[in-house]
Amino acid sequence: MHIIHKLAGLALASLFIGNAAAADLEVKDPWVRGTVPAQKVTGAFMQLGSKGGVTIVGAASPAAGVVEIHEMAMDGGVMKMRAVKRLDVQPGQALELKPGSYHVMLIDLKKPLAAGEVVPITLKVEGKDKKTEAVEVKAEVRALTAAPAMDHKHMH
Repeated sequence: MHIIHKLAGLALASLFIGNAAAADLEVKDPWVRGTVPAQKVTGAFMQLGSKGGVTIVGAASPAAGVVEIHEMAMDGGVMKMRAVKRLDVQPGQALELKPGSYHVMLIDLKKPLAAGEVVPITLKVEGKDKKTEAVEVKAEVRALTAAPAMDHKHMH
């Protein structure tokens, strides 16, 4: 019985690796926008939280040649996107990376990303002690459209 409990505990622990890490960073609902075949760039989105406050100082993914944190902001009435070197996650305040705001850009994609695939993303997190830790995130690819994917069922 002991072995079964330990295995169940390990299996349960592995489910939460994407959400709980050694770094003081909580990641919820990570997802990546799906792509069409010729598309080489897409965005990743998620909700971040931290008890003590941390700073995202970089990101990487085997799915893309370059991974950057970007900010969308209005500049003289024009929506502009720019890379940011550091993104602060304030203590006790949720920070949502979402379309039209902060997000993770996956540039120079290795292949198209289809709905249902999982994209591993590593966030480089700097704590208050200035030590940097890697937080692994598993982001599900969602369909290009905002509408939910339709299941086509054919009657026979």
